[in-house]
Amino acid sequence: MENGEIEEYLKEGCRIRLSLDTNKILFIAREISSAIERGKKIILMGNGGSAADAQHIAAELVGRFEKERRPFPALILHGNTSTITAIGNDYGYEHIFERQIEAFAQEGDIVIALSTSGNSKNIIKGIEKAREKGAIIVGITGKKGGAMASLIDERYLIRIDSERTSLIQEATITIGHIISYIVESLLM
Repeated sequence: MENGEIEEYLKEGCRIRLSLDTNKILFIAREISSAIERGKKIILMGNGGSAADAQHIAAELVGRFEKERRPFPALILHGNTSTITAIGNDYGYEHIFERQIEAFAQEGDIVIALSTSGNSKNIIKGIEKAREKGAIIVGITGKKGGAMASLIDERYLIRIDSERTSLIQEATITIGHIISYIVESLLM
């Protein structure tokens, strides 16, 4: 790899971040803040790098982002290996989020689904169960949106203008940081 390739990668990452729908991010952050004020929780799910992003976002909400404040209720669905391996073994991997959503989600909770392709079967099943439970579903995905795009209210769907997994993941954590910043500011 040459310097020029690195510069192009960085330029593309910047272009993608600058193309993010800031009005939609602000709307979603306000919805999350409102849910927290009503005593609801934030539930995040993702696979692989998206799972890492989900875990990072939850940590910013439960711990702190930039300001000392009370913890906000956020949990990830991929963190308990005994639970996900038991569900995966007994019901199939595509059910690992669906079963947990059924157990933990309540009406008015916010479920954040992260999927670079938007086509992960376990994410789709989790979204369907969250809808059944009356949760508000936020989706963050790549340009095409995949199957999840048709399952999420457009107001809550962020499509990142890329089909490249690494750049989608980098933009996802940027969105997570912006949301954390806004939520923290609104609830201080």
